[in-house]
Amino acid sequence: MITNENLVAYLRSKAKENPRKIVFSELDDPRVAEAVKYIEKEKIAVPVVVTKDSIDPALRKQFAEFYFERRKIKGITIEDAEAVMSDPLFYGAMLCRNGLADGFVAGAKYTTSAVARSAIHCLDSDEQIGLICSCFIMILPHAQYGQQGIFVYADCGIIPYPTSEQLALIGIAAGKFIQKVMQVTPRVAFLSFSSKGSAEGRWVEKIKEAVNIAQQKNTGLLIDGELQADAAIVPEVAKIKVKQSDVAGQANVLIFPNLDAGNICYKITERLARARTIGPIILGMKQPCSDLSRGCNVEDIIDCTAVTVIRAHGNTGN
Repeated sequence: MITNENLVAYLRSKAKENPRKIVFSELDDPRVAEAVKYIEKEKIAVPVVVTKDSIDPALRKQFAEFYFERRKIKGITIEDAEAVMSDPLFYGAMLCRNGLADGFVAGAKYTTSAVARSAIHCLDSDEQIGLICSCFIMILPHAQYGQQGIFVYADCGIIPYPTSEQLALIGIAAGKFIQKVMQVTPRVAFLSFSSKGSAEGRWVEKIKEAVNIAQQKNTGLLIDGELQADAAIVPEVAKIKVKQSDVAGQANVLIFPNLDAGNICYKITERLARARTIGPIILGMKQPCSDLSRGCNVEDIIDCTAVTVIRAHGNTGN
């Protein structure tokens, strides 16, 4: 059984079963350099290091032509496209799109917005999801809630104020993610300040609508809401607040109503509960990629890489 005590070992071991080519475009950061050495030594992945000096001129030209065709409607010129493809981040993303690598990990120096743009502009979108979003794996020591102390939080990094339709897709993407990476049954809770009608208002209705949309998509995932956080994760509270649910009291995927709530909660969980975090992990693209917090350490980079490798197994993009 996967628990908070063995998840990191599980992820690294699973990645080693089939190491994939993962792009790193920030080797000038000492944390990334150290992580890449470990990753290569332990055969967690096959690192593909991209620097300005290592960019192949012929490939850059090819990538720039593609990028120009994709983005010319936005007013960019071919010169603009060539400049973009001189950036190791975007060049690395194009390596993934063209099958020359299997995924990328970045964000130690690049901002989340830059990493997200490289994914949106260069990679192929996953039609089954239909939007780009993100999630974190949260590993809480000495906790039994969720998946034996493990949760997936979403969206904590991309969409500021999602619509009901977007929330539904975020929930589905996060549920599929935990299912693929950890091989566990997703129990997806859409969070609110209300539990099953205990409060009213447009914000509550928005969550209810998101749950209905997600359930109607027939993904096979266990989905419920609207639920307060305690009703979602604490069995004793769920028995009081929710009559019947396959999710309440045992949720392992928490969907936040907006980016304010998600980002604040993940940082509070990380600092006050001393949780180990893996992510942000970008969802919604066919080629897997992971963002990094600019405050990341070497272990964070290794863990994100292991997750990206596992997601590349089968190349589903989920």
